[in-house]
Amino acid sequence: MIRRTAREIVLQSLFQMDFTDAGPEEALEIALEVQNEDEGAKNPAAHRAEVAKALPYARQVLEGTETNLEAIDGLIAKYAINWDVKRMPGIDRNILRLAIYEMCFAGEKVPVNIAVNEAVELAKEFGSDASSRFVNGILGKMMRDQQG
Repeated sequence: MIRRTAREIVLQSLFQMDFTDAGPEEALEIALEVQNEDEGAKNPAAHRAEVAKALPYARQVLEGTETNLEAIDGLIAKYAINWDVKRMPGIDRNILRLAIYEMCFAGEKVPVNIAVNEAVELAKEFGSDASSRFVNGILGKMMRDQQG
């Protein structure tokens, strides 16, 4: 659950950075506020503790994604045929960025099947009805291309 929470924080931060002038630290602070104010949490104190545990991984992934953004967007463009990266839905674009960072650029790479599954779950939770299929399709093409 810690990494799932971290991924939510990173997604919210990347989205914030994408649509405002917020830098990584400011976007991260805003995402942490949102996470800590989660009214859906059954146990708010336990949820805040989980967010605190997730923060180091979230910070690492956010910084790594930002550092490798040009290469990540290049991969998205390569596999998202007939889609301009800047024109795709913001949630979908940032879920893809997060997953591709974890799969290809992280020091401790996340196994591809886990990264894809986590990305699809984020798309189901935060995206549109078509987001999970879109994200799965692009990451699936990328995964097949890398394996074969």
